[in-house]
Amino acid sequence: MASEKKFIKKALNDFRVSEYLERELERAGVSKISITKTPIATRIAIYVRKPGMVVGKKGSTIRELCDALQQNYGVENPQIEVVEVARPALDAVLMAEKIGKQIERRGNIKQVLRFSLKEIMEAGAIGVEIRIAGKIVGKGGKAKTLKIRGGYMKKAGEQAKKVNHGACTAYLKAGVINVHVAIIPPGTVFSDQLSKPDFKVEEDAAAAVEETTLNETEQVIEDKLEAAKQEKVKTLRKKKVVPLRKKPEEKKVAPEEKKASKPSVASKESEKAAGAVEETVAVEKEGAASEKQESE
Repeated sequence: MASEKKFIKKALNDFRVSEYLERELERAGVSKISITKTPIATRIAIYVRKPGMVVGKKGSTIRELCDALQQNYGVENPQIEVVEVARPALDAVLMAEKIGKQIERRGNIKQVLRFSLKEIMEAGAIGVEIRIAGKIVGKGGKAKTLKIRGGYMKKAGEQAKKVNHGACTAYLKAGVINVHVAIIPPGTVFSDQLSKPDFKVEEDAAAAVEETTLNETEQVIEDKLEAAKQEKVKTLRKKKVVPLRKKPEEKKVAPEEKKASKPSVASKESEKAAGAVEETVAVEKEGAASEKQESE
């Protein structure tokens, strides 16, 4: 029983700390506060729209908050971490506070709802629903509820836990107006939106993978053969082994053709003698012709 009381006391203290920080940092636009206790210190992460207003000049605001938490709420060694909300239009708490402040300024409520819905959907939300209830008409009028929605929204079941909710209260002279905002952030996938697997696509993918594997195997084999050839050439060069070249084959010539192609010595002498006789005959003819001319 003592341990249960301890847990309840810790939860109540965390709630009081969160309530105090939200009240002190209302102008900064607090989205959520997470408190984690460690053996060394108590880490407090504050997610806000305007982190500069939380830090203050040279960290003065953070130091004041740490001192107040340590003295009034018994927080041991508090360390505050300020985190800026990346996309405030997709934060349900911040958007509810924004709509509540605009209603308190006595703006046109329906116009405020339309502009807020458009801003959230343009930020990429899958679905959004804004509901306001209270003295919307004014003093003397009955309480009324207005609801505006856009996109896809889950209302019940286990999948409804994926919807972000935020609430805010606007205080007017006529009465109180409650603002509730529900947003489905982008990238949320519900179980009823999952499609059946396409077996044909899987088979095509498997065939493509198999074909790629075969091509890679053939390429590997070719690379290995080429590497083996290069290695063999390198070893031959190292050993200085030069393969013998074959001599060109000589054409065989018959002995009769050799005799016909090579003239004999006797034939050469006969040709010389015949040439000398012809020269002698020519000289004698010339002498006879010259004597005949002289006698005439």
